[in-house]
Amino acid sequence: MKLIYTIIFVLISFVLTGQNEFHVYPQNHKTTPGKPTGNGSIQNPWDLQTALNQNSKVINGGDVIWLHEGVYDGRFVSNLQSNIKHKHITVSSFPNEWAILNGNINSKRTSVLTVSGSRVIYKSFEITWLGDFSRKQTELNFQKSDGINHNSGINCKFINLIIHNNPGSGFGTWKQTGNSEINGCLIFNNGYYSAKRGSGVGIYAQNSTEQNKLIKDNIIFNNYYKGIEVWSDNRNAKEQYVKNIILENNVIFNSALITGTPRDNLIIATNDNNGINIAKNITVKDNIFYHNTALSKTIENNNAPSLTLGFNKNAPIESIKVLNNIIIGRKDAIRILDVKSLQFKNNCVYSGFVRFRESTIKHINQQNWKFSNNTYYTRRNTPIRIEGVRDYNIQEWNKKYGLDAQTTYKNFKEFNLNNVLDISQNEYDENKYRVVLFDKNENDVIVDFSEYGITKGTSFIIKDVENYSEVLKSGILGNDKKIVFPMKLNKNDTNKTLDNFGVFIVEFNNAENSKKIGFLGKFFSWLF
Repeated sequence: MKLIYTIIFVLISFVLTGQNEFHVYPQNHKTTPGKPTGNGSIQNPWDLQTALNQNSKVINGGDVIWLHEGVYDGRFVSNLQSNIKHKHITVSSFPNEWAILNGNINSKRTSVLTVSGSRVIYKSFEITWLGDFSRKQTELNFQKSDGINHNSGINCKFINLIIHNNPGSGFGTWKQTGNSEINGCLIFNNGYYSAKRGSGVGIYAQNSTEQNKLIKDNIIFNNYYKGIEVWSDNRNAKEQYVKNIILENNVIFNSALITGTPRDNLIIATNDNNGINIAKNITVKDNIFYHNTALSKTIENNNAPSLTLGFNKNAPIESIKVLNNIIIGRKDAIRILDVKSLQFKNNCVYSGFVRFRESTIKHINQQNWKFSNNTYYTRRNTPIRIEGVRDYNIQEWNKKYGLDAQTTYKNFKEFNLNNVLDISQNEYDENKYRVVLFDKNENDVIVDFSEYGITKGTSFIIKDVENYSEVLKSGILGNDKKIVFPMKLNKNDTNKTLDNFGVFIVEFNNAENSKKIGFLGKFFSWLF
């Protein structure tokens, strides 16, 4: 019966869109194993690597490769390439099914999925390591493996992927991959212990092209090192390749919490001693950065940096915009270390200090530095610290450098935020919403969905992103369109977010879509 419904869906899609559709099953599937000798039909499907090897004469822009339910053991390389300028190939889990790519095998490949090729969408599947494996580089059986490495090819999209528990970084989006997009992904618990520290970040991003790279609407937490590194450690670069990147509406929290040493949720910098590879033209807007912070008594006097700008004085970063972000950490939530030009506006900062390195002060001028309309909650009334020189209050800071006009300073004890920090409808799945909540007193939060056009009586489920495999709560949307979200979820778990902050996914059951599918199924039933 399931096969009949699948064929119905394929025929409907073909009639409505005219696209070619191909099918992939795990090689160990009981009834329909994917094979290298398959032809990609539902009756004779490919295995995954065979599908990813197809050239543009077989699969091209507008075509879809459906991944059917199951675990795909292996480390895979995608060479798919659309040569139709405005059309993508799509690789996605089949509707109402879920594909898992499991990299826990013996292999010399260094990522679960390596991507080369342009104009391909990778959507709605999971990249992980299942079972037991070593997380310690010093052990003989350790294998380093990233989740995804996008090595080459422009105009690719990575949509609604779940990337977790890989003994390496979650995602590498490298320099020759401009005009790419990472959107709506859940990236967590990637990394390992090297000899000296936790290693492995959520996203490592570079770009050498003049086309922007967009990192938007993602949830990134508790990777073993940093959340996002817009970065290069090359100390002798010959070209510029950390530029033209937009980070928008992401939630990045508790980076390296699992190691016991909090690290940057986001760093933008390079380590080039030549001053050639300078991080440039980076926009950070509408993001939420958080580290576990008790908020009840004092700002903890230890480091938990949420945002770091600059690193090497020989390569001060340029043309950076930091706009309308929430930045919560501890002693040094924000560090402005080596920066040549910066807009810093409409941000809310909870930190011991806003820390500047002395080497960057010489670059400050009112033409290239724009600070205004920020709100600082800090431990002292002198929140601006030039390390090794002096601390400034807002009035002194503005008078000396002309920065932070219309800015507000408040003592950390006054810190509070709206309970609902963000509700974002998933751009590629209209029934799914990301909800970010805050309550200083750790009380449950009521969220009003009345402005989103969801009808009364719609069923919903809520998942805590830190326990995504379980349904936290389910129910039916009532007359008032309000849902109560539980906040007391920590239960003394040192590797979990404190109860003053929570990130959730809400999935609404769209009854209208179900009715439409049912009607179309009946309409095409005459074919059988």
